[in-house]
Amino acid sequence: MASHIVGYPRMGPKRELKFALESFWDGKSTAEDLQKVSADLRSAIWKQMSEAGTKFIPSNTFAHYDQVLDTTAMLGAVPPRYGYTSGEIGLDVYFSMARGNASVPAMEMTKWFDTNYHYIVPELGPEVNFTYASHKAVNEYKEAKALGVDTVPVLVGPVSYLLLSKAAKGVDKSFDLLSLLPKILPVYKEVISELKAAGATWIQLDEPVLVMDLEGHKLQAFTGAYDELESTLSGLNVLVETYFADIPTEAYKTLTSLKGVTAFGFDLVRGTKTLDLVKAGFPEGKYLFAGVVDGRNIWANDFAASLSTLEALEGIVGKDKLVVSTSCSLLHTAVDLINETKLDDEIKSWMAFAAQKVVEVNALAKALAGHKDEALFSANAAALASRRSSPRVTNEGVQKAAAALKGSDHRRATNVSSRLDAQQKKLNLPILPTTTIGSFPQTVELRRVRREYKAKKVSEEDYVKAIKEEIKKVVDLQEELDIDVLVHGEPERNDMVEYFGEQLSGFAFTANGWVQSYGSRCVKPPVIYGDVSRPKAMTVFWSAMAQSMTTRPMKGMLTGPVTILNWSFVRNDQPRHETCYQIALAIKDEVEDLEKGGIGVIQIDEAALREGLPLRKSEHAFYLDWAVHSFRITNCGVQDSTQIHTHMCYSHFNDIIHSIIDMDADVITIENSRSDEKLLSVFREGVKYGAGIGPGVYDIHSPRIPSSEEIADRVNKMLAVLEQNILWVNPDCGLKTRKYTEVKPALKNMVDAAKLIRSQLASAK
Repeated sequence: MASHIVGYPRMGPKRELKFALESFWDGKSTAEDLQKVSADLRSAIWKQMSEAGTKFIPSNTFAHYDQVLDTTAMLGAVPPRYGYTSGEIGLDVYFSMARGNASVPAMEMTKWFDTNYHYIVPELGPEVNFTYASHKAVNEYKEAKALGVDTVPVLVGPVSYLLLSKAAKGVDKSFDLLSLLPKILPVYKEVISELKAAGATWIQLDEPVLVMDLEGHKLQAFTGAYDELESTLSGLNVLVETYFADIPTEAYKTLTSLKGVTAFGFDLVRGTKTLDLVKAGFPEGKYLFAGVVDGRNIWANDFAASLSTLEALEGIVGKDKLVVSTSCSLLHTAVDLINETKLDDEIKSWMAFAAQKVVEVNALAKALAGHKDEALFSANAAALASRRSSPRVTNEGVQKAAAALKGSDHRRATNVSSRLDAQQKKLNLPILPTTTIGSFPQTVELRRVRREYKAKKVSEEDYVKAIKEEIKKVVDLQEELDIDVLVHGEPERNDMVEYFGEQLSGFAFTANGWVQSYGSRCVKPPVIYGDVSRPKAMTVFWSAMAQSMTTRPMKGMLTGPVTILNWSFVRNDQPRHETCYQIALAIKDEVEDLEKGGIGVIQIDEAALREGLPLRKSEHAFYLDWAVHSFRITNCGVQDSTQIHTHMCYSHFNDIIHSIIDMDADVITIENSRSDEKLLSVFREGVKYGAGIGPGVYDIHSPRIPSSEEIADRVNKMLAVLEQNILWVNPDCGLKTRKYTEVKPALKNMVDAAKLIRSQLASAK
């Protein structure tokens, strides 16, 4: 019985790759140093999989930045601005594409399907000259072979690669990316031929776009591409791997009849309906790679349930043609539970990180072959039973409150225009009011105080004093700049999700549960293991303190339920929307306590609302319905005169603008400055929007300081499509990552621009 792993995290159990990359980028270490760390990580992974008994071990899933960028390098598809001419692509060109350099910007980065990982988007057009320019796949195969491990080289499949690309600047938007297939397939043939010559017997082509809604001509492109590759693939076993969702019926038909392909991989965790397709018909003599171990969560597998799924499949495809696999690459989960020394033992017994999932896959394969490890299986059953019955998981009160939500859609009592009138009477703001998004720069000193307080090296009294001084500094600065609606700067917060999770019940935190987001950047998602509730107020103390320092309105600052959900590892024993409603009720308690504490403007950030959108259009409406409903639950109980703001980051708003309107916030601030004014085009197309709106007037992700003329110009562009009485003026995101030397002049220019336009509007009257 065979086992297979789709892919593995690259960062290392203690983020070794992150530190090696950043040291190299900072010029503190050499390319050789970086390559040594990388080679050590790869050999440790291969050895670990081999020792666990894995038959199909992947190679070429390691990357110094991203696997799609590796493919771009393999194809020599370097945009002209990086000055590449020919030859093997080195780290300098590779990292320039990923991060930009002193003279040219980076390539665009976007979310990898519906995960929190980001890939570097290829920029293609009819002029691109594709050549075999990076031999990484072959080199890694040989490297593993020299260590005595025979691997399955993994490539991003040719059709998915093109469909995940975009037309380069200056190329007509209507350009058909698939027309480049005849140009890239010769390079794929060269790579595959070299892998064969090096001794590879299996190859894995990842074609995840097959789970998307694809039109007929896109499915035909698969048929055509694999027809063309057939003679090169002969003599190899070829696995085409899909993941992240059910595969649609038409795509299943196309996939299972591809020429030259011997095996098909499916995600059977998020794609349970695919099982019905397999049961209705699977091609004779082909292999099925069954992804029954979840690559996107940190929960232990349910061995008994997986085994019964596998046994049913065995009856269809035959014993020697079934391979036990992960649902997708383990890139999307944490690395190794062994490094969690502080995690509670009971909760830890419910979990499996990447290293443990490798063991799970092999245990299932052995059990299927009749060599069941009884001790392991009974420990698994015991852990699942303890999770099902643990009083820490279930909270009757929360369950009842969430069940009671079903009867209402939780809208505020009056419509937004009459609420805005009531708020204006209370707040008395000028037109084009100015505000910021929430955070202010976090200095080294501030981080040190927080760290020492957490380690109990600083008393609570000293900590509160230090934070209070920081808040006072931020409030004074905003008053000096003459900003209209103030923030407290969030000096007490480490992270917009973790800060709340640490104060809610039902959450646990890891020490090393890092997951790659992009490049060297990792996130450490909280774990939601049980019913969520709020034992006591979380932010009222600091917000009330900040409000007492000024007569101007001070915004309360909360993270919304959908963002907390989408940026966490979520329990898998109840539907996601039920967990979201529980978080919404906890945030609702906080909103109402802030209002009682004298806070008249409350911002509830939903940065990740768009991120949770399912891959298939047929599932969008249900998701958007409960996500937007969750947001409304948080603030349906406040008075008309309390102003509710929300903020959203990097996203494609245009396709969900109606859901955003349905959130019914009083004011929405939106990241806009990087999206080429795409956002404003929605309003140009006549979408009616009556609430307050603040499209970001400058990009905080760049150290550049925009002039007041430039900001005024942007505001005027907005006034061309939005009413002056609803427009707000603000940066596009929080200022946490910037320096004060950048923030002060930028905000001064922003306020000056708003005042300039106010006086122009007044004199025009």
